[in-house]
Amino acid sequence: MSDLKKMYKTLLHDPFPEELALRIGDQELKFKKRTWTIDGEEKGLRYGENPDQPAALFELAGGGLTLEGVEFRGPGQGLVSSLTEDNMLQAGKHPGKINLTDVDNGLNMLQYLTAKPAAIILKHNNPCGAAWTDEGVGVALERAWKSDRIAAFGGTVVVNRPLDDAAAEIINASYFEVVAAPAFTGNSLEILKRRKNLRILQIPGLAELQTLVGQPFLDIKSLTDGGLVLQLSFRNRILSVEDFIPATASKDGSDFVARKPTPREAEDLLFAWAIEAGVTSNSVIFVRDGATVAIGTGEQDRVGCAELTIHKCYTKYADLLSFEEQGISIYELQLKATQDEAAASLLADINQRTKAARGGLPGTVLVSDGFFPFRDGVDVVLAQGVTAIAQPGGSIRDWEVITAANQAQPQAAMVFTGQRSFKH
Repeated sequence: MSDLKKMYKTLLHDPFPEELALRIGDQELKFKKRTWTIDGEEKGLRYGENPDQPAALFELAGGGLTLEGVEFRGPGQGLVSSLTEDNMLQAGKHPGKINLTDVDNGLNMLQYLTAKPAAIILKHNNPCGAAWTDEGVGVALERAWKSDRIAAFGGTVVVNRPLDDAAAEIINASYFEVVAAPAFTGNSLEILKRRKNLRILQIPGLAELQTLVGQPFLDIKSLTDGGLVLQLSFRNRILSVEDFIPATASKDGSDFVARKPTPREAEDLLFAWAIEAGVTSNSVIFVRDGATVAIGTGEQDRVGCAELTIHKCYTKYADLLSFEEQGISIYELQLKATQDEAAASLLADINQRTKAARGGLPGTVLVSDGFFPFRDGVDVVLAQGVTAIAQPGGSIRDWEVITAANQAQPQAAMVFTGQRSFKH
């Protein structure tokens, strides 16, 4: 077993050159490989997605790209790719590809959440908890962690405000691989450094993400045959609650109009749609009071994604009760309950309260990255107490979906985003 563990600690040599150029018509983008001098040794990425995949990080260093009047992000706007030794306040076990792409996806979502202190916890390039609040980054981080503390274990923390002592203590109380912030205040850095393997990254550009909104980067997808698909990166059109489109539809001469969200519902939908930009499709997100309640990712059908995410809500709710009251996870309590009557009684009580609370879902809002092709997915979430929904719209059954929201007791709100937010 000890020999197997070595593969996770080994820094792979990479065969990639120091420079890379990509010519697009008569325009050229020039990249340079990013390495760091750590412990007196020059190092690049630890490895790629897996320990036996050599990998290299390249920073856009020269050139530029404009297509049909649209100017792409260019040199000097680097964030993760321009990290220096000075930005690595603690290298920890030294970052690999996944560590940096998790941070990068955190930046991707936070660019739309600059109005308030916000915190996102990521795992395997998907957010597992996120929150924003006027009460500060520490409160945001605590609420993000509580929304799914199980998935947060071993994750990456990204915040858009200087990380303070309160946030640092929250991080140290659990186990995280990476933390990234625009700055560190008070004794937060000293607190974090108690975790010797924690990778601590200072990215000043986290405080200026609003300057990137609306300007795309060149998104490159590689095919297994060596081919490439080039696309403009996703650009969120919902930057304020006023950008939502009233949900209306017509069918057989009848008009269907959904209830307008309340201000609280609209702000939660705005927050949820920003997080949706970083979630693998098919996906739905439940949010209440500026924090995720559960995030459903990567499912093949929309109603199935809704059902699975509801199950997650119940599980995470029960786990938080177990952890706060018994100091152990719901899974540890379930194991104890098989051999201990007292534990079985505690488990039954937690399960009963979780069912009564419907996993904390009443009063939540929901966003979906694609339209609902049938009303079944809407009916499923409305039955759990969802009060407002945002979805792209554009289905031939929009009238049916709006009807489902209007028939809910009490009536649910619905708006359209006018864009899909698929991510593959």
